Amino acid sequence: MEVLFILIGVSFTVAVGFLVAFLISVKKGQFDDQETPAIRMLFDDDVKN
Repeated sequence: MEVLFILIGVSFTVAVGFLVAFLISVKKGQFDDQETPAIRMLFDDDVKN
């Protein structure tokens, strides 16, 4: 039974860690541009000779 309480505590800590990482990435603008990554492969690369 004690192991169950330890696992609940560890899983809660991991979940909070992922939430904090997600909020930091949103605050830094990681998810701002949603158009360009989908169409980036359609653009021709400029080849310099």
